[in-house]
Amino acid sequence: MRTREKKAARCLAAAVLMTTAASAVAQQPPAHPPAPRPAPAEHAVQAPSQNEAPQRTTATYGDWVVQCEVRTAAQPEEVCDMVQVTQVQGKNLPFSRVAIARPEKGQPVKLSVQVPVNASFATAVRIQTADGDPGLTVPFGSCTPNGCFTEFDLKDDVLKKLRTASNVGKLSFADAGGHDVTVPISFNGFGQAFDALAKK
Repeated sequence: MRTREKKAARCLAAAVLMTTAASAVAQQPPAHPPAPRPAPAEHAVQAPSQNEAPQRTTATYGDWVVQCEVRTAAQPEEVCDMVQVTQVQGKNLPFSRVAIARPEKGQPVKLSVQVPVNASFATAVRIQTADGDPGLTVPFGSCTPNGCFTEFDLKDDVLKKLRTASNVGKLSFADAGGHDVTVPISFNGFGQAFDALAKK
């Protein structure tokens, strides 16, 4: 009986010592505290506020539209141009787009033209203010899935002629099959639109 009582007493003492040691370890701070976990990526990126969305304005001058877009991201920037779009009857998609970007000081005025992708590069693009006008001709510059593009430099004398044109002119080019394509261009409001664009 005494032997059994001694063994029981030893086991009880050992259990008390282990519990005390475990409690002491639990109360000690860890040697190297774990680094804080970074926030999930979806919480780190904030959605843009309404003030950062592009702001657009338009003004109509005859058959031309002056449109501006203000991008208010890191550095606010206003991008403006004057545009005339031609659509095929019965279709909502634009067939051609003629645009002039806001003139840059010391740089020539640029008039850009966009037409469908089936344009032929073998024939130059021509813009005329009237049938008797020899007009301006330039080759196509490039094509993308959105269309074929070219760009005209408008010198002062040409710009003056476009500003004073009263007739409906035309844009002409050839399609991939070699057929001539003619699109009317109205110069109604051209001068007013250009003046408004230059002031932007």
